Amino acid sequence: MLAAWLDFTRQAEAGGLLPMSVPGHKQRRDLVGDVVAGDAPFYGGLDTIKHADHLRVEAESRAAALWGADWCRFSVAGSTHGNQALALAVGSPGQKVIINRTLHRSLLLGLVLAGLHPVWVTPDIDRASGLPAGVAVQTVRDALAAHPDACAVFLGDPTYVGTITDLAGHAEAAHAAGVPLVVDAAWAAHLGFHPDLPPHAIAAGADAMVTSAHKALPAYTQGALVLARTERLDAARLDRAFEATHTTSPTGSIMASIDAARALLARQGDRLCGRLLHGVASARKRLTEVPGLAVLDGPGVEPTKLTVLLAGTGAHGNLVEADLVAAGMPVEMADRDTIIPIPTIADDEESIAAFTDALIAAIERHRGQPRHPEPAAAWTVRPQTVLAPREAFFAPNETVPAREAIGRVSAELIAPYPPGVPVLAPGELITAEALEALREVAADGGRIAYAADPTLATFQVITG
Repeated sequence: MLAAWLDFTRQAEAGGLLPMSVPGHKQRRDLVGDVVAGDAPFYGGLDTIKHADHLRVEAESRAAALWGADWCRFSVAGSTHGNQALALAVGSPGQKVIINRTLHRSLLLGLVLAGLHPVWVTPDIDRASGLPAGVAVQTVRDALAAHPDACAVFLGDPTYVGTITDLAGHAEAAHAAGVPLVVDAAWAAHLGFHPDLPPHAIAAGADAMVTSAHKALPAYTQGALVLARTERLDAARLDRAFEATHTTSPTGSIMASIDAARALLARQGDRLCGRLLHGVASARKRLTEVPGLAVLDGPGVEPTKLTVLLAGTGAHGNLVEADLVAAGMPVEMADRDTIIPIPTIADDEESIAAFTDALIAAIERHRGQPRHPEPAAAWTVRPQTVLAPREAFFAPNETVPAREAIGRVSAELIAPYPPGVPVLAPGELITAEALEALREVAADGGRIAYAADPTLATFQVITG
């Protein structure tokens, strides 16, 4: 499969084909430029459109075997699509799911699509860093005991900031209650491929996981894998859920890159992950030698994650980020107290060291009065659910000034981005606390995402 896809891509780029099929650019770069270079359709050139699926199935079978699953699909719509497909696969409209509140927006919108009702579980907040830990196993056990009619447990692990939880314990708790454990492991495609890394979710006992091949692995943007064991999940239902929300025109370039990333892990995963671990460990050591600077570390942290804590230096993360962008080294996330770069297996020790030099220099330029870190709004606001997400999504709504929105039910999803974790979601009560938290993010230079009015002057609320 990999060879066929790559061979076709090379032929297409070299002008070796005369396709009478989509895409409409026909590999010509004189029309819209090099922006279409490397874009290859899934079917054209590989086989007739009627018979090409067996090539995809072969590639997905190899990925399933590598991760120890018995079902796998490649998505060209990222972990967003995978999360929504799994939400459609686990239950029926009106059923409850135990779900981590510090979830990505895609999972919440998966609840809208599937008509599932959330039972929120929240992680503890680390006082020293202001960041969330993983959800405790006992928290999930308690939620399952209080809601014996729940049909699944959904968790995000690792978290956006790199904290991890006891997935094996969560799997045991879910299975004891007779329900599957589903894990959004978008940032964790490399886990399990080196002895010093935690096991991936499937190896830890989860029934399904979605992971991004384009985050920790060197695949095209939007490439993701959805993997499952079918003891507690039905393979045919998984297929239907996946197809219901996936495009019928997947690009072969993204699909091929997922397969290529899978092959790279199978062939060199241990070596590349080992190099990454060494590079990040060296960076952590250097960063913690800087006065006032700290790095999230310890047994509850994914060891290739580099979450830098700035409060003790007095430097503002947005100013540090601006310097890094100017230096050609953009990072994944920055807020006042935190900088999160994303080193991957594509980085060698030299590139990580060069970034570390630039980061330290930027921090020193903006050093100020040390402060105590304040937890971000995404980690601290506790939702008050009034309507199920699907009911709220389709309910009549109106736009009102912010002062009139307090005490009303939100019709929209609003999240500081990154990390894209909702502070307000459809069906939740708009509180003064939530509004103030969002305003603080905006005032501090953060982006307010997904809101109809990102200035927060008005809100969309349920009518009545």
